[in-house]
Amino acid sequence: MIWAAPHPSGMILPGSASQSLGAALASELGAPLGAVSYDRFADGELLVEVPDSLEEAVVVCATTSSDAHLELLQLQDAAREAGAERVTTVLPYMGYGRQDEAFVPGQPVSARAVARAISTGTDRVVLVSPHERAVADFFDVPCEVVEAAPLLAEPLGDLREPLFLAPDAAARALAERVRDAYGAGAVDHFEKQRDYDTGEVTVHPRATDAAGRDAVIVDDIIATGGTVSGAVSALRDAGAGRVVAACVHPMLAGEARSRLARAGVDRVVATDTIERPSSVVSAAPAVAAALQ
Repeated sequence: MIWAAPHPSGMILPGSASQSLGAALASELGAPLGAVSYDRFADGELLVEVPDSLEEAVVVCATTSSDAHLELLQLQDAAREAGAERVTTVLPYMGYGRQDEAFVPGQPVSARAVARAISTGTDRVVLVSPHERAVADFFDVPCEVVEAAPLLAEPLGDLREPLFLAPDAAARALAERVRDAYGAGAVDHFEKQRDYDTGEVTVHPRATDAAGRDAVIVDDIIATGGTVSGAVSALRDAGAGRVVAACVHPMLAGEARSRLARAGVDRVVATDTIERPSSVVSAAPAVAAALQ
């Protein structure tokens, strides 16, 4: 199905966790940014309110928590109540997106469950850099995947003999996309090695000597920071120069940022799909291109 550009009266309705991205997207599209209010009743239930008399709405809401999932559903419904004939939902980050199968008998396919719920209130979904592209098939409305990883090249600056590294072979294509956008450097991925005498597991670049090179560890999401901090430590031990951790979705739960700092990371660069201090580049241009 071919979708036209947003109607000139279309309005960006940001979720409470997507304020910066919503504003950046409105600027990119030259679209109005809705004054959305968020409230909570004494019993903890949520309530959102959007401007009335909408013709078309673009809901932008990262579902970083269970409350954010409910807020998204309320925003969609409020847009319809305000008269929007077409609603587009932008998911900068899709919570539960990594639970794309029942890992143990009796467990839900949570990505499918939330995708079906979101589909009931929208005409179209734009999904930014999901962990698995196949989750787009769970939606009951047209869903377009937008890749924001190439945007991570912009804030990297000048790197010495750059080496772009994925945490594992499965994520190597992600590192390649960032390298291609940067325009120079080698690509490799980490491998695990187990010492069968001690049981200790270490990680190291598969084939490239990192000594003296600036290294960029690329992943789609940094959650607890455990995997990436191990990679940072390995690069420090290998004599790498500057070490940058780059990700699309900076969840950085708990002490993740401190863990990376203790491992010796020089910088963490990320997009604003999840709004954190490390969100130094906006995903808005990539999302706007999909909406135009």
